[in-house]
Amino acid sequence: MRTQVAIVGAGPAGLLLGALLHRAGIDNVVVERRSADHVLGRIRAGVLEQVTVDLLDEAGVGARMRAEGLAHGGFELLFGQRRKRIDLYKRTGKRVMVYGQTEVTRDLMHDRAGSGQPTVYLAEAVTVRDFDTATPSLTYRKGGSEHRVDADFIAGCDGFHGVCRASVPTRAIRTFEKVYPFGWLGLLADVPPVADELFYGHTERGFLLCSMRSRSRSRYYLQCSLDDKVEDWPDERFWGELSRRLPPEVAERLTTGPSIEKSIAPLRSFVAEPLRFGRLFLAGDAGHIVPPTGAKGLNLAATDVALLARAIAEHYRGSDDGIDRYSERALARIWKAERFSWWFTMLMHRFPENGAFGLRMQQAEFDYLCASTAAQTSMAENYVGLPLA
Repeated sequence: MRTQVAIVGAGPAGLLLGALLHRAGIDNVVVERRSADHVLGRIRAGVLEQVTVDLLDEAGVGARMRAEGLAHGGFELLFGQRRKRIDLYKRTGKRVMVYGQTEVTRDLMHDRAGSGQPTVYLAEAVTVRDFDTATPSLTYRKGGSEHRVDADFIAGCDGFHGVCRASVPTRAIRTFEKVYPFGWLGLLADVPPVADELFYGHTERGFLLCSMRSRSRSRYYLQCSLDDKVEDWPDERFWGELSRRLPPEVAERLTTGPSIEKSIAPLRSFVAEPLRFGRLFLAGDAGHIVPPTGAKGLNLAATDVALLARAIAEHYRGSDDGIDRYSERALARIWKAERFSWWFTMLMHRFPENGAFGLRMQQAEFDYLCASTAAQTSMAENYVGLPLA
């Protein structure tokens, strides 16, 4: 098979890149090692920055998001007994959209199915080859047969554990990582949200986040030990712990119900540099990971592929400036999002190992945030998403 761009990974990053390239008249093939059902079954982020909303519209897949998503003009913070609403719209003139990553992926899959651009699911032994030459390719096995895709470029959108970054010689790449000493226990349930907007909390018992996917589906998170197992947390225990961490006036509004999904996610910050290796490009989780605090993961992936799609389109119009500067441009935005996610994580979680001094620093940071219009504006600007470079 011959194509212009071979995309490894059929998550939202790979599918959005495919949609943007298709609308620019650029042929592409998506190769994914998992099934479509498995990709759709992954429960991930649900808060979209304005730039991501605009990119989904640009890709032609924004109609259902516009109809069913929830536009939020702010969110609330809890620290101990104190509460503070961050007014995003007042500080920035922008909102965020609450719309689950599963639904974004579903919309992109539906669009791709109608586009005629091929997608290969359940591809085994995917290997990227010769990306340091002018004739890169990838191979995979399916149905007992070996297949080859020749391309002008390869886009690695295959996640943190994917083959693309792993194929780069170690001498050619540098990585930066911070692993946090706790995880997030998440529960999804078909119950109405406890609040109209997202609710982040720092409590003596640990962090909490009250989020939602719709007006009738809620997503809740609790800071937990890395030693915890999902089976340690039956629904009754989860709801009881969430209620204890919420302020009484909020807890009394909590509606409980059977979980649809429950999982524990470790938290890490990770960046690989650079993001370009000849004709192989990394985008999304293949190149970086952020803690879920602040909901930057999907949004960073979207802006990566927007920059990459524009760079590739420029190449076919005769200029390689975008390709040459892709890594630089993407990393400039990535590191700003890494900083914000790290800062928000450090503010809102319990770090017993930091002792009383560390807690006082968190309290002082929260006090400053509550009292300073400039600090609230800075937080709002980062939360709604910095401009696309």
